[in-house]
Amino acid sequence: MINLSVNINKIATLRNARGGNNPNLIKMAEDIQSYGAQGITVHPRPDERHIKYDDVRNLKSVVKKEFNIEGNPTPKFLKLVKEVRPDQVTLVPDGPESITSNSGWDTKSNLEYLTKIIKQLDDIGVRTSIFVDPDTEMVKYASETGCKRIELYTEPYAMNFSNGNKSIEQYVKCSNLANKLEMGINAGHDLNLNNIEYFASKMPYLDEVSIGHALICESLYLGIQNVVNIYIDKLNR
Repeated sequence: MINLSVNINKIATLRNARGGNNPNLIKMAEDIQSYGAQGITVHPRPDERHIKYDDVRNLKSVVKKEFNIEGNPTPKFLKLVKEVRPDQVTLVPDGPESITSNSGWDTKSNLEYLTKIIKQLDDIGVRTSIFVDPDTEMVKYASETGCKRIELYTEPYAMNFSNGNKSIEQYVKCSNLANKLEMGINAGHDLNLNNIEYFASKMPYLDEVSIGHALICESLYLGIQNVVNIYIDKLNR
C-alpha cells in the first residue's frame, strides 16, 4: 500500500486571498482524511503566505492519520515542530524567497548540520525525512544523518514525463539504495493524475507520496473526494 498525504497549502492560499475562514482549512483536513487520504501535509513558510503557524497548531487535534510538516529547519520552524510533535517532519532546503521547493539537500556538505537537526527530532519521537534529488550519493549521505526516510524530488520526472520521456531509472536506483540502507521512501513535487500511476508502478519500496498543488487544481474539475480516491486507486494498481 502506497500512502497518499495531501498537502493543503493551496487551500490556505485560497482562504487567505479573501480573508476570513472560507474555505475552512480545518474542516477540509478532516474531510480529506474521511475521503481516504492517509495523511495531511503542511509546509509553513516564514512569511505565512499560505499555512500559518497557528494553522499547524490547530491541525494537530484534527489530523488523526499521519501529520507531516515540511520546512527548512530554522529555529522558528523547529520550535513549532517541538510544540506540535507531528508524526513526520520533512526537511526541505528552501529559502524564504522560494515560491516552492525546487531542489533537494546536498546531504554531503550539510551532513553535520542535518545530523544535529535529526538528533533533536529523534529525541522528541518525530520521524524525519530528508528531501533529496534523485542522486544516489545524496541518498547515501542522507542515511548517515540518521534520518528514517528520504523524499525524492520528482519535478525532473514530471517535466520529462510531460515531454514524452518516461525515464525513471535514477529514481529506481535511489529507491533500491534507500531500502538497502534501511530508509523508507517518500516522493513528491509535480506528481499528478497523468504521471502518478506510471511512477507508482515502477518504483520499488515506495511508502508515500505527498501531493498538493496538482491535486487541488484537479479537484476544481473533478471534486476533491473523487480525486483523493483516484490517486489511491492509481497508486495501488
